[in-house]
Parts: sequence; C-alpha cells; structure tokens
Amino acid sequence: MKTLDDLSRAELAVLGREYMLFGHLLNRAALPHVHMQVGAEAREAIAIDEWMGASPIYTQRMQRCMGFAGDDVETIFKGFQLDVGFPHQYMDVRYQLDSPTRGTFWLPHCGALLEVEKYGEGAVRSMCHNIEDPTFDASAVATNPRARCRPIHRPPRVPANRAPHCHWEVFIDADAEPVVEAPLTGRVRPSRLAGFEFAPAARDSSGGLDDYSAPFEPGLCLEHLSRAALGRVCREFLVQDHLLVRALMMATAARSDEATALRIAALQWIGAGAVSAGRLRRALGIAGEGIDAITAMLAVHPSFVPGYAPLHIDGARLSIADCDALREGDSYAWLALLSDAPHAALDAMVQAVNPRARCVPVGTRSGEQLAWEIRLDATPPDEMPLEIAVVANTNTAAFVFRAIAQESQP
Repeated sequence: MKTLDDLSRAELAVLGREYMLFGHLLNRAALPHVHMQVGAEAREAIAIDEWMGASPIYTQRMQRCMGFAGDDVETIFKGFQLDVGFPHQYMDVRYQLDSPTRGTFWLPHCGALLEVEKYGEGAVRSMCHNIEDPTFDASAVATNPRARCRPIHRPPRVPANRAPHCHWEVFIDADAEPVVEAPLTGRVRPSRLAGFEFAPAARDSSGGLDDYSAPFEPGLCLEHLSRAALGRVCREFLVQDHLLVRALMMATAARSDEATALRIAALQWIGAGAVSAGRLRRALGIAGEGIDAITAMLAVHPSFVPGYAPLHIDGARLSIADCDALREGDSYAWLALLSDAPHAALDAMVQAVNPRARCVPVGTRSGEQLAWEIRLDATPPDEMPLEIAVVANTNTAAFVFRAIAQESQP
C-alpha cells in the first residue's frame, strides 16, 4: 500500500490530474441535488459562491507553495495552470502572455462545455456567462484586484462545432475599481483547512522543477515538476477540493438550512467518492478486489487530506484520530458527517473496488476518534444508487487522460 510519500514522480503526475478532475466531479455530484432540493436559481448562485468562496484562498496558497507570487498576468496564468478548475487535458487551456499586464487564453477542448451542451443553450449560458464572469474575476483578484478576465468569444458556439470553444483576454486595468473579495471568502478563510501547513517534501534526483519561480511556461504539465514539487502540488489540489466542499456547504446552508447542506454534502461525497475510487483504481493499476486493493485505493483517495483529514489504515482496519478536520468547530467538512454509525460514502468508495465490501464501525483504540473494519460480506446492490449514477453517467466521469511521453519531462 503506497501513500503520497511512496509514489514515484510519474505516479504523482497521474494522481495530480485525478485530484484536479475531482474538483469537477464534486460539482457533478452536488449541483443536481442542489437543483432538486433548493431550486434552479439557487443552483447557479451556489455554484458561483462555491468557486468565489474558495478560489482566492487556494490561489494564494499555490503561489506560496510554488514560489511565483506577484501581481501581474504571468502570475495569474501560472495560478490557472495549477487550479482544479482547469484540469489538464479535460480543459485544454492554451496561453499567450503578451506583456506583464495583458495576455490571452483559449480552449480548443473544454470538457465542462461538452458536459453541459447536451442540456441546451440555457445550461451553456448559465455556466459560460453567469457563472464564469464572476468566478474568473474572483480567481484573478487573488493576484491583483484590478485584474479582469473578459471574453473575446465564448459559447453558445456558432457554428455548433466552433473551435476553439472559447477565447479570453486577461489584463490589468489600472483605472478599474478594485474587485472586492466575496463575503463567503471571508467566512472560508479563517478555517483550519485554509491555513493548514504541510511538512516539507523530501527531494530526490528524479529531475524536474522544484518550484515555478522560472518564467511562465505556456505548455506546463505536471510531468515537468520534480517529485518533491508534485508531492506539494498534489496536497494543495486536495486542499482546493476540500475548500470547494466547504464553500459549497456554507453557500447551501445560507440559501436553505444546515440540514439541507449536510444532506447534499453526504450525497456529494457518495457520488464523487465512488466515481473517484474507480478512476484511481484504473489510473494507478490497482489489481484485485481484496482488502489490499481496497486499502491501496483509500490510501490516496481525495476524500482524505494528509495531516488535515488523515485516514489511518492497519490491515482491514480504518481509523481517524483527532485532527484539524474534526476541530473546525462547525459541520462544513466531510469528516464532520461521520459518526460511530455506518456511512454510505465509505461503503460507496470500497464498493467501487469490490461490490461486496462495506465499512463496519468498530470500537476505537487509544488516540482514535472513529474506526471501521472493511468486511467483504455485503450483498451487492441490484442497481447503481442514484447519487452515484448522476456522476458516473457524465462525460467527466468517463474522461480518459492521455499518457505524457517520458521524453517531455525535464
């Protein structure tokens, strides 16, 4: 069983792309339930608040992590390249940096667009206009309050097969009114998650960039990073994902009530957790259906953040000790949904490897807050649960990353 610290440079690059895509699986898992339980208008508003509440925080974290802080367009573009909102390949983003204050980016392929186009023009306008306008600026404002992101063209596509799918200009407008941080960002920022610091990763001789202080590289891919840098970046992707969970839970509670927010978060965890478990198994070549295969998947699953929300694995025994995720002081984290009762999200993840698996609560030992045992005695479900199906049947869940040639690595 390998943890993040045990993976090779190539394996970490594969895992990093999966962690980036997980940010989109989170929305595929949550927003249909927001639509059904809170309403169509709330779905759009909550999606906006989710990204505006989280992205300025995690953008600044990644700048510190990879050493590229600044207030220019180059810094904004570097942040976009390491943002779960722009998973590599799924969102094929191309960049042109014209000057410190201006640049453009365009998408020959946008997986998110292909996901919503089948639902018609209204769905496309909701994502590509109503949601992207404020959230793009919110990401840019983390670098410069006078930064703006404006479309050159964007969907709906005319003609229907127009390429690139969209084209945007990013610039610094010295005369513009500074963009003010969204109120939800101020609620998310004081969390233990937002301020959590990881221990430094050990360096080795496998090559690659240890940080991103070098000039902007339009074609950056994760394979260009060193093993140590990939270890840090993967952990930051996990923080990005869980800040999005936190922001979505807060935004949902604000527009409905806490009980609804917790219910939708549980459905989100079941759907995204199960689909990600299956993807990780395939991406990392985890063979078999036994306990070893299940725990190999859980050891790197994005539901758990090393240090902040760690899962301890001992044979078939899973446990969670006292940790920052359990000390947030509120209910806006997945781990806060757990108790000494069975939980469908844990079962959904292990059943993605073996349909007969389940996680049975067991008595805790010294230092443990919660504990379970994986058992292979459950009756497989007759059909896929709805909360998993709404994610599994998406283009996002089915997306296949292409391998990056070894010779492209520094």
